[in-house]
Amino acid sequence: MGIKPTYIKALSQELLSKNTGKFTNDFDGNKVVVDEVAVIDSKRVRNRVAGAITRKVNRKKVI
Repeated sequence: MGIKPTYIKALSQELLSKNTGKFTNDFDGNKVVVDEVAVIDSKRVRNRVAGAITRKVNRKKVI
C-alpha cells in the first residue's frame, strides 16, 4: 500500500507496548481490540493501526 504515516506507526507501537498480550496475528481480532483500548473516530485509521500491529506481531514471531 505504501509507506505508513508516522502517527500510525507511533500509535500502533504505543498500543502494542501497553497491551502486549491482547494482540494476535489475526487482523480482524486486532480491529476489535483496537476499538476496545483506543478511542479512534475514523474506521480507516483504526484499520491501518490494526494492520500495523498485526504486521509487527507477525514479524516478531518470524524472528
